[in-house]
Amino acid sequence: MLDANTQTQLSAYFERITRPIELVASLDDRPASQEMRELLVEIAALAPAKISARFDGQDARRPSFSISPVGADIGVRFAAIPMGHEFTSLVLALLQAGGHPPKVEQEVIEQIRDLEGDFVFETYMSLTCHNCPDVVQALNLMAVLNPRIRHVAVDGGLFQDEVEQRQIMAVPMVFLNGQPFGSGRMEVHEILAKVDTGAAARDAAKLAKKDVFDVLIIGGGPAGAAAAVYAARKGIKTGIAGERMGGQTLDTLGIENYISVLETQGPQFAAALEAHASAYGVDLMNGQRAVKLQPASDREPVSITLENGAVLKGKTVILATGARWRNVNVPGEAEYKNKGVAYCPHCDGPLYKGKRTAVIGGGNSGVEAAIDLAGIVEHVTLIEFGTALKADAVLVDKARSLSNVTIIVNAQTTEIVGDGQKVTGLRYQDRATGEERLVELAGVFVQIGLVPNTEWLKGTVELSRHGEIVVDAKGATSVPGVFAAGDATTVPYKQIIIAAGDGAKAALGAFDHLIRTSAPAALEAA
Repeated sequence: MLDANTQTQLSAYFERITRPIELVASLDDRPASQEMRELLVEIAALAPAKISARFDGQDARRPSFSISPVGADIGVRFAAIPMGHEFTSLVLALLQAGGHPPKVEQEVIEQIRDLEGDFVFETYMSLTCHNCPDVVQALNLMAVLNPRIRHVAVDGGLFQDEVEQRQIMAVPMVFLNGQPFGSGRMEVHEILAKVDTGAAARDAAKLAKKDVFDVLIIGGGPAGAAAAVYAARKGIKTGIAGERMGGQTLDTLGIENYISVLETQGPQFAAALEAHASAYGVDLMNGQRAVKLQPASDREPVSITLENGAVLKGKTVILATGARWRNVNVPGEAEYKNKGVAYCPHCDGPLYKGKRTAVIGGGNSGVEAAIDLAGIVEHVTLIEFGTALKADAVLVDKARSLSNVTIIVNAQTTEIVGDGQKVTGLRYQDRATGEERLVELAGVFVQIGLVPNTEWLKGTVELSRHGEIVVDAKGATSVPGVFAAGDATTVPYKQIIIAAGDGAKAALGAFDHLIRTSAPAALEAA
């Protein structure tokens, strides 16, 4: 199952294993069990002195396999053949179980080890989901570090009966001790915040001790990361507080239009953003949501209040909070979110194999979603409000060529219909005739653009009628010392490369403001 190049790379990785590990598989008669056996045999053969495989496991989920040091049980299990996006999760689990230290802060490691109680996590995922690996890897790490934590990653496509029984309509979906715990991308700090009740207070106390920043950036996407690099290169004290480094790029599968990077994937791009900012000594404060901005006064700099109650201060602040998927805002959308209403076709598409679905939105993202889904589901109905699709011609032509895609334009979605448990249909109105029609289906994918993350700024900085932060040519907002960049602003064309350039411009604008109003710390020390 592993090509020669992959085997060579794995052999090099396995040299980092410091304690022997054992793979114990529980198999049945399905073809997937044979595939799992072949994969485990190939892996063990690459490092026979360090990795062994057994096939006498007694776990109820079959096929599945555990990864543990020989003679121990650390609670890491895959009920999946972890290829595709989950192959990295498998490699990391092997290395960490084999004693290779994880690349996380020591403080996080200690927090995981100090957790009290018994935690049994189950993550339902798909091998095409680019949001799933972060969750799987975080929970595997927690299981490696704490013997009272167990985690199994379950391929929903392999265990359809469980998916139907638990009514899982979106991945990743996490259960804790048999009860729903969370859905969507989650990183380790987000999981810890939910299970460690004292984490928020400890985090707030630590953040409250930080000195005033010369440039404080709110948001860790391309705009925020670029602003951080440009500011830090000036030798001034720079920090980023954001919910997650990488921002919306974490939810992007393929990136093929960032100049000089021929092709990459969102999670890899996000990791590169974080690494670049870290290389310049930027203070990265991940997992933080801003809730209030207080403009500077004669005595105090600009202050940002976080959700956990901590207050950060900056001589200048750059707002780079980005945007999120726009809701269609019709009856049934909120009720059936993750129960048939989804926003990520790459993640959740495999859950609708052989079923009828719809995509709302005729722009590039909507038409691309319809094309991707057409290769998985029985049928896709693509619904566009306008009189024509707005996507690029090459995408429109491809969609029209697919026999299982129906395109409906000049149609207004009026309701997402369900039976109380899951989606059963979509109702729309023909805008030309006024006639209402019902499409029977199992899933609806909403792809109608973005809405800026600026609600918390209302009444403090000037916003456009669309909620975007109004900025001038240097990225300055209506509040002195406060700048903004990226998808949250009035700058047109929401693209990664434009957001990055915007962030650089805002950083230069902030530095110019600093040298004209108050000397940055680096300049004072010179």
